[in-house]
Parts: sequence; structure tokens; C-alpha cells
Amino acid sequence: MDQDSWDALDHFFCEQLLPVDLALDAALESSAEAGLRSINVSPNQGRFLNLLAKIHGARRVLEIGTLGGYSAIWMARALPSSGTLVSLEIDLLNAEVARANLARAGVASIASVLVGPAIESLKGLIDKRAEPFDMVFIDADKKSYPDYLRLTLQLLRPGGIIVADNVARGGRVADPRNHEDDVVGLRQFLRMLASDTRLSTTAMQTVGSKGWDGFSLTRLSTE
Repeated sequence: MDQDSWDALDHFFCEQLLPVDLALDAALESSAEAGLRSINVSPNQGRFLNLLAKIHGARRVLEIGTLGGYSAIWMARALPSSGTLVSLEIDLLNAEVARANLARAGVASIASVLVGPAIESLKGLIDKRAEPFDMVFIDADKKSYPDYLRLTLQLLRPGGIIVADNVARGGRVADPRNHEDDVVGLRQFLRMLASDTRLSTTAMQTVGSKGWDGFSLTRLSTE
């Protein structure tokens, strides 16, 4: 199997299972026109996040890494009308594109974008004693995943879940000879997940239109 085969199968799944969605298509188009990197989740991964939020009964979602708002739209659509999605983005241009995309998709009333370094935004939410979140999606710079985990655990309700994207990095996380900053950060992140007795975690590798990567899924104990 190669990238062409993975692309073809992802296309087949999306064609068979996902209806045409003009707002989501427009979000991708406007992001590309603005020069944003094409590193958003794929459509079937977006649907996965949407279904996960619905199955979990999420009312409040926190996202770290907005980009053009594509994944935020998917998750915001899973929330009740009284729900809240807060997305953290360091780049002002990305945030402006995302806000326009969220408005076009009709979810701007429940989805907002905070601009600034995510660590500072997370500390701000903690200092303000923000209402706990039911679900957290981490999809930002990998070397900072350990810090994101440490801080989001202070914002997650008991029984809440954390989904972290890009944890496989083409298998490089399992190569002890690899000392790239992102890989080192992810290894520390995984060790933290494993060593915290309050957490139950698994990780799965994925292949598809976004290449060879993976995600982790974590639940915070209610005990």
C-alpha cells in the first residue's frame, strides 16, 4: 500500500458516507486562498471528532490549534445550542480566517477563537476558573503537548476526554534514534499519559489522505 492507495480509500469512504457540505468545503477553500497550510484533519477524521463529541454528550469543547476552523466546525456542530467551543490559535491570520469560516457555517454563536500562545491562553482560562470542559482536542505544535496536557487536565471535568492528533509521526516516535523536538515532546506526552493513574489512554496509528500518523484517546477518571 502507498499514499495513492490511502488517498483513494479515504476518498471512497468520504464519497460513500459523508454528504456534500458547502460550508466545510468553503472553509477549506478560504483557508487555501489565505495561504494556510493544508494540515487540517481529513473529512472522515472530522466526522470522527463530531461523532465522538456526540457519543460523549459533550456540551463544552476546548480545541488547541484552530488553523482555519475546519475541525472546530465539525465539533461545534455536535454541541447543543447552549454549548460552547473555545479554540486556541497563536496566529492572527489563522484566527481571522477561522472566525469567518465559523460564521459561514452558522456556529459562531457557540464557537470562539482566542488568539495568543496556547499555554498563556490555557493559564488564563485556569485563572478565570473557566467552567470545566467535557472534551479537549489537541492539534498544535507537538513539542508542547506535555505542557498542554498538564494544563488541560486542570480544565477537564471528571469523566472528560482528551483527543490528541499526530502522535505517530510516520512511526518516528518509536525510533529511539530520533531526537527531533516534536518526537521528544510526543514521547514525554505519552509517558505522562501512562504514568497518571487518573487517566485511561490508548493510541492508534492511522493511514489515509493525511499520510501515516495516529491519535491518542484519554479519559479522566471520575473517582
